[in-house]
Amino acid sequence: MKKYVIVGGVAGGMSAATRLRRLDNDAQIIVIEKSGFVSYANCGLPYYIGGVIQNERDLLLQTPESLNKRFNLDVRVNSEVIEILPTEKKVRVKSLSTNEILELEYDKLILSPGATPIVPSVEGISRAMTLRTVEDTKKIFNAVSEKPKSAVVIGGGFIGVEMAENLVHRGIKTALIEASDQVLAPLDPEMALLVANEISKNGVELHLGTSAVSVGSENVTLANGEVLPAELIILAIGVRPDTSLAKTAELTIGSRGGISVDENNLTSDKNIYALGDAVEKRDELDESATLVPLANIANRHGRVIADHINGRKTRNVNTIGTAIVKVFDLAVAVTGWNEKRLKAAGINHRAIHTHPGSHAGYYPGAETLALKLLINPENGEIYGAQGVGKDGIDKRIDVIATAIRGGISAPELADLELAYAPPFGSAKDPVNMLGYISENIVSGLTKTAQWHEIDRYRDSGYALLDVRTPGECSRGMIPGFINIPVDELRARHEEIGNKKVLVSCQVGQRAHTATMLLKGLGYEAVNLDGGYHLWSNSPAKLKIDAAKVEKEQVNV
Repeated sequence: MKKYVIVGGVAGGMSAATRLRRLDNDAQIIVIEKSGFVSYANCGLPYYIGGVIQNERDLLLQTPESLNKRFNLDVRVNSEVIEILPTEKKVRVKSLSTNEILELEYDKLILSPGATPIVPSVEGISRAMTLRTVEDTKKIFNAVSEKPKSAVVIGGGFIGVEMAENLVHRGIKTALIEASDQVLAPLDPEMALLVANEISKNGVELHLGTSAVSVGSENVTLANGEVLPAELIILAIGVRPDTSLAKTAELTIGSRGGISVDENNLTSDKNIYALGDAVEKRDELDESATLVPLANIANRHGRVIADHINGRKTRNVNTIGTAIVKVFDLAVAVTGWNEKRLKAAGINHRAIHTHPGSHAGYYPGAETLALKLLINPENGEIYGAQGVGKDGIDKRIDVIATAIRGGISAPELADLELAYAPPFGSAKDPVNMLGYISENIVSGLTKTAQWHEIDRYRDSGYALLDVRTPGECSRGMIPGFINIPVDELRARHEEIGNKKVLVSCQVGQRAHTATMLLKGLGYEAVNLDGGYHLWSNSPAKLKIDAAKVEKEQVNV
């Protein structure tokens, strides 16, 4: 009889355990879990704290008893593996209830220890609470139930913004601190700004570009000197792989600090596997080591390990980092690389921004989406995508993630036959439209510029043309642009006075029509990607607004 020991439950560990049982009815399978809960929906924990999920039992998926009854698993909670003895193929297990220590033999060992919250070296930080386990959740829930008047969330990542939203939902005045200049690091700045606006609109006091330097009994002091009231403090600046146990077995630790594994999640020891947040993954684009702490990846790892142990064929799949988060009324989703990373790596790319409706505009309830696609302008390879909006973001990013996995190029997105009816989409789905635009760029039919390149085009001698209606322009224009409506352009194009012209409209669609018209008239015309709408929600607009405020303060 084979004997398998699994260290850690939740997503990856339990996926491995149950798949092993389905493939081998006779094996002895022992799961060691440090906490008191072995199978729970950890992604739902913030929503229980916020009262959105009202029954704690809804988060507890399985118990040791239910897992034993259905799968004949030996699940031991409140137990900790304190050492691996690889040459003896044993682990030492400590009962956290009795402090008794025993040794367990194994044929194969599976490590699923997860990740641990990063805690910075800040005075008084021990008062802050982290969210990782059910026990953490209960502690925070009890603190929230005391009805604190103020809360500070340190960290503007996925967990941080979820916690800020749920604390507001509980009626607590909440501030969110993020050391970088934006929330949600996987987004590019112009997309993150949409999220920041949503966070502020819903009453969260947002502090970007500063960090906590000390924590007092009732407040948090920031690096910029501000002092924030904080009866409750949540720390959510990120996690790091828990490799403490792996190091006792002298397993290889990778360059990113996670356990190094091969395509079958086998470690440097042929009898020890590792999975989930504790291990390094391989990036789809450049094969580099990466850390992606996502539940769906951990679940897949568990299945791969069980299949490999039982001699089944597995697939080598790298990660593209597809993720989504709810931020008040917005859905925010990403897949693949962002533009910041592409620039840092020196990879030639082109960005495409669109602002389509979530479904047919004539059907009630359509909402404007913000989509960004990053492509190779030479061959149309899709590097990544981002989406922000109220409805339909998930399925668009999922389609693009599937395209990346399947090797579908950006122009080929135009060929996808997607489900359409007016309540759900458009005859030209937003994903199809990204394909059409990509095809124009890759084929060389059109050239686009980005919101942060306007000054460069101006300095290069380009005229700046806005082809919206005068009414639209009266509500705001990019400085330096002149207005000739697209419907009057054929008759008035000579007013441009320059054969090189950068063309803008509201979102880029009319500007495309204008650039094609001007191109036919002998102009070198470039379309401002995303148009005025993108620019007005970008850091470039924020910089201009800040300069105006500073000038007004000087003149007072």
